[in-house]
Amino acid sequence: MMGLGMSELLVILLIVVLFFGGKKLPQLGSALGESIKNFKKGVKEGEDKDDSKKS
Repeated sequence: MMGLGMSELLVILLIVVLFFGGKKLPQLGSALGESIKNFKKGVKEGEDKDDSKKS
């Protein structure tokens, strides 16, 4: 996984928990998931526009 071992992932998780706090993590995860979904939707719409221009 991109050269990250288990110890590195645990350190990153610890830093995120310390920075955002335990109560904010569900909100952060939800916002991140929504952002990824919107990004994928935008990429797909961009590809659809490119396909329609080529025809």
